[in-house]
Amino acid sequence: MSESVKPNILWICTDQQRYDSIRKLGNEHIRTPNLDRLAENGIAFTEAYTQSPLCSPSRASFLTGRYPRTTRVTKVGNEYFPEDEVLVTKLLADEGYSCGLVGKFHLSANNMMPEKRPANDGYDFYKWFNFTHVGQKEHDVWGKENAYLSWLSDKGVSFYDHYKEGNRDSRKFRELYDGFEDVSLHPTAWCIEEAKNFIESRQDRPWLLSLNIFDPHPPFDAPKEYSDRYPLEDVPLPKWKEGELDNKPSLQKADYIKGGQDGVGPPVSELSDDEKREYISNYYGMVEMVDEYIGKLLDYMEELGQLDNTMIIFHTDHGEMLGDHGLIYKGAYFYQELVHNPLIISYPKKFKVNSFSNALVELVDIAPTILEAAGLEVPYYMQGKSLLPLLTGEAELDYHKDSVYCEYYYALTTHAGVYATMYYDGQYKLVVYHGDEVGELYDLKNDPNEFENLWANPEYEQLKAQLILKSFDRTVRMVDPKPKFVGYY
Repeated sequence: MSESVKPNILWICTDQQRYDSIRKLGNEHIRTPNLDRLAENGIAFTEAYTQSPLCSPSRASFLTGRYPRTTRVTKVGNEYFPEDEVLVTKLLADEGYSCGLVGKFHLSANNMMPEKRPANDGYDFYKWFNFTHVGQKEHDVWGKENAYLSWLSDKGVSFYDHYKEGNRDSRKFRELYDGFEDVSLHPTAWCIEEAKNFIESRQDRPWLLSLNIFDPHPPFDAPKEYSDRYPLEDVPLPKWKEGELDNKPSLQKADYIKGGQDGVGPPVSELSDDEKREYISNYYGMVEMVDEYIGKLLDYMEELGQLDNTMIIFHTDHGEMLGDHGLIYKGAYFYQELVHNPLIISYPKKFKVNSFSNALVELVDIAPTILEAAGLEVPYYMQGKSLLPLLTGEAELDYHKDSVYCEYYYALTTHAGVYATMYYDGQYKLVVYHGDEVGELYDLKNDPNEFENLWANPEYEQLKAQLILKSFDRTVRMVDPKPKFVGYY
């Protein structure tokens, strides 16, 4: 693209949204007309993968174009975001872009405290919001630093007068999380209102907006009018094969028996079929609400005349187990439900439309793509590979990389001491739990549901050894490029 072209960039990142939660991507049980419209006006990547199955490491990775092990943001709850790491928004701001953030950031710890904002993040419009998974008290949503709470306060509303926490001992997800009674006061509605404010006030210069919607993250608290759109009889059951956890890592069986990472609600092993469907119904309701409000924003941009010159990126940070394999939420797992993510990029005046790419791509590729689309040079220390040639048609749609890589380094206290990496080449997925003799190996061509762990199958010993070597090579080649090499001696 010409350097003179400075597209606006609407960068939408939802939280914990599965690849198969979008109708256009194959789920006939859900309604997502606006995300479907976005895909029809762009390219949907069918093989996009996160670099971590958890929030903070994934977000730090795609915002810097660097892998989690390189950014050093490897946990959910890092004390701070390293000062020497550079967000892509800072690079754009230095070149004249106005950059805004609305919603979640989560590059460092923010449980019962405001997140430490990076000193040079490039944002001149900063509307931060987050709240912990469940069971909060008034003080642990942090007061005035939380822009959403300030917005509620300006309307004369207290978060805890408005938010119905529900019955924490219930086995029914619709009772466990009652959620928001007034949809217009929901955090997703607030995100879209602030996004409109940002876009309306920046029509005289190029802009980038990081629109980081909190949903469909736990708690699964879709307003009733949305969850009711998915009657239980229309909701599929989670994927599960009796005995499938017998030859898989023990932490998975433990989570199946005791419950998920958030420690809330009954374990999947104790849920009836209808209780599982309630869980999924609430999740689908949250996704449909997010879709509806994204549609409101796209319509508003069209009214302003801001849509034609705007590159829109839609993705999530990671997925959600949703009861599949007997697991909920997220953790030290690398199932497709968690690491295979939606990625849609739309800019009809410059990019291909109504297309699917089956190329292996990673979320770490987004930052260099943004820079090249804005006509800027990609710095040497970025480790992602720009998708721009695929988007413009300069390269074949179905090849980008030989493999994708995902990391988990003792990221949660609930999976203490676990260090694991995933290597996937488009057919075989290898998961190594470092320091442990147990691992995972799946043939996704013949076992797309990942029911059969081939790790201990003697017929796959040679293949496993080859994949371990390739995974190790990939790890070594991901060493930090910094500092820049300037010459011998």
